[in-house]
Amino acid sequence: MTKVLIAEDNADSREILSLELEAEGYAVRAVSDGLSAVEAAADFRPDVIVMDISLPTLDGLEATRRIKAQPGFANTPVIALTAHAMTEDEARFRAAGCDYYLAKPASPEAVLKVISRFLPPSAPDLPPGA
Repeated sequence: MTKVLIAEDNADSREILSLELEAEGYAVRAVSDGLSAVEAAADFRPDVIVMDISLPTLDGLEATRRIKAQPGFANTPVIALTAHAMTEDEARFRAAGCDYYLAKPASPEAVLKVISRFLPPSAPDLPPGA
């Protein structure tokens, strides 16, 4: 099962996105601050991380840097969610290790679409013995 870590300080946004991803079959862990994101990544080992940029304790950029510096996380996709959507902001996000960004407000459907871009295509369900 594909695992997604969500780091989002807005409780409603975190809950809506978590429920939507779980309904699509993802295993989800959601946290509300940057330091918890770093700790959860080490413990949960997500396949994809959805990272709010404006987080308490550590902002999303520093949390991303720390996660990407951990062994085994250099290639883990990080999707930034941000209200800052200027061209110069994209360069900062990429420099911190974010692989993509979505401007807020981003619908759960938009987040799902981006997540799917970073995952290998799933194998079709085959009948037993096929």
